[in-house]
Amino acid sequence: MSHRKARPLFDPPIVKRALWESVRKLNPRHQLRNPVMFTVFVGSMFTTVLAIQAAARPGDESPAFVAGIAAWLWFTVLFANFAEAMAEGRGKAQADALRKSRQEVTARRLSTHKLYEEVASSQLRKDDIVIVKAGEQIPLDGEAIEGVASVDESAITGESAPVIREAGGDRSAVTGGTRVLSDHLVIKITSSPGESFLDRMISMVEGAKRQKTPNEIALDILLAAMTIVFLLACTTLVPLSQFSVLAAGKGVPITLAVTVALLVCLIPTTIGGLLSAIGIAGMDRMIQANVIATSGRAVEAAGDIDVLLLDKTGTITLGNREAVEFIPAAGVTAEQLADAAQLSSLADETPEGRSIVVLAKTKFGLRGREIEPMGAKFVPFSARTRMSGIDFDGRQIRKGAVDAIQSYVREKGGKFPSALRDQVDQISHKGGTPLIVAEGRQALGVIYLKDIVKGGMKERFAQLRQMGIKTVMITGDNPLTAAAIAAEAGVDDFLAEATPEAKLQMIRDYQAGGRLVAMTGDGTNDSPALAQADVAVAMNSGTQAAKEAGNMVDLDSNPTKLIEIVEIGKQLLMTRGSLTTFSIANDVSKYFAIIPAAFATTYPELTQLNVMGLASPASAILSAVIFNALIIVFLIPLALRGVKYRSAAAAQLLRENLLIYGLGGLLVPFAGIKLIDLALVGLGLA
Repeated sequence: MSHRKARPLFDPPIVKRALWESVRKLNPRHQLRNPVMFTVFVGSMFTTVLAIQAAARPGDESPAFVAGIAAWLWFTVLFANFAEAMAEGRGKAQADALRKSRQEVTARRLSTHKLYEEVASSQLRKDDIVIVKAGEQIPLDGEAIEGVASVDESAITGESAPVIREAGGDRSAVTGGTRVLSDHLVIKITSSPGESFLDRMISMVEGAKRQKTPNEIALDILLAAMTIVFLLACTTLVPLSQFSVLAAGKGVPITLAVTVALLVCLIPTTIGGLLSAIGIAGMDRMIQANVIATSGRAVEAAGDIDVLLLDKTGTITLGNREAVEFIPAAGVTAEQLADAAQLSSLADETPEGRSIVVLAKTKFGLRGREIEPMGAKFVPFSARTRMSGIDFDGRQIRKGAVDAIQSYVREKGGKFPSALRDQVDQISHKGGTPLIVAEGRQALGVIYLKDIVKGGMKERFAQLRQMGIKTVMITGDNPLTAAAIAAEAGVDDFLAEATPEAKLQMIRDYQAGGRLVAMTGDGTNDSPALAQADVAVAMNSGTQAAKEAGNMVDLDSNPTKLIEIVEIGKQLLMTRGSLTTFSIANDVSKYFAIIPAAFATTYPELTQLNVMGLASPASAILSAVIFNALIIVFLIPLALRGVKYRSAAAAQLLRENLLIYGLGGLLVPFAGIKLIDLALVGLGLA
């Protein structure tokens, strides 16, 4: 599986850019996008004014204390900006690399009578026809309508091995910016300049252009509501404190600077400052897996998926059937059958044909032989006859489907053995494909072709089952064969003899039951189901219709990538949930530090709640504000890297995260604020 090389978490060029972006993001228009951090931003400006006022007209409050609060509130905003800028910077670095692969090239645009004119790629339009020869760059996205060629897609996928693109079928799509290495392709352009797949990739990997997902919006609303509640509560504290002092005739009312510090420590600033970075970093992890998500919603949905539809061929199995056994008929030795099977397969270039030759060589030492001097005539396979073979030296050997060879034997005046029919049925029950070999009027035996299940797939499906995800294998095989392969692979269910309509209906049925469905596909016939699925991963090698129907594109064209996409989506949701839990638990602990200190001058009795043993009310307030800013910095690596994910039941993961991030969020502030308080006292700053 190909992955883009992961950049160091704190790559110096990215850090340098992020530092500048942190300052540039102080623009009020940008801050308005995040209600929590906008509140901190306004508080920073307000306390700055109070600090200037305190310095100009000394009063009850120390100018240094107010200036310290203002400075650390500004740091809180800058650190949150830095987290977002770091996440965006990693995406922008990917975008810069992609831009280097996009360049103006000269294209040969075909006109009438097979003549062509040379034009700049920027002049091409949708539905234009171009010819691209070996060594030339493909100018824009398109569909190969003639020819077959090897193409270097390393600029897009990061994979150095060339791939085959050919007209017709499901490997006809080509991407602008890739290079033809051999032969030539006639390509129908499917995009206009500025609208190519590469342009969309650049747009998506730049975090600044990423749209918020529904879950993010919902969490934003929750955080905004909490902020408003605490804002309303804090605005009543100053008049309440003043009234209490007047009524008691003693004490000092709470100041505006302390009220702002209290507000900032009460609202969920930690998750508010990291929320955007978490989402952008999730998209970046998709990019590192060579997956382009055209929708942030799809990345999140991948984390909630509970049904996976997977094609059998190329996903669960290796993609090509292999010969695993020669089963001779009565009176025929296995070596005689292997010899005839190998002779009939010498000109068969299909993977199945090559595997028969290999099996004969491995089991019986039979090697390829020079039979052309004997005047051999190869009989190619055809859909009409459903068999192939060889005629030479008076021998007529045929290999093919059971009913086709059965008819062939009878036409020659022979009889098809009933025992051989029993062997055929046994192979079918095992999920294999039987091929019969006959010479003249005699059926020699059966070649057992088997779909080879990929190594480790059963274990992967068991992990998905632990995660509460149901796996469904989709295949065009008959139900008997499908059931056998499904049992061997360990999937939960299967759809046999699948048609586009059957796939679409299955997805709709699951969705009607409240399930979220993920699917992968590469062909035009997969497009309806891809468009219906909640997470639809189209292969980059597939048709344009499939890519347009999907909401993700796998640049590696690896169908098993769907499993990894689900894990990345779950990691994104876990990271957001874990840091939200930590942030809220964090705030609860900060209440014990700042609330007694803030009201100690008004209600001296509250000093009994100073369970941390902080040096003074001023030290307690400043320590809480400093901790509130620094915790964002310490959590940036976790937000960018993501919480480590492992396959387990959702309930178990929830318990573990509540224990780690909930309990941790309660305990860390006690230690952190106390250490900062000791440092402030030691430095003589409080």
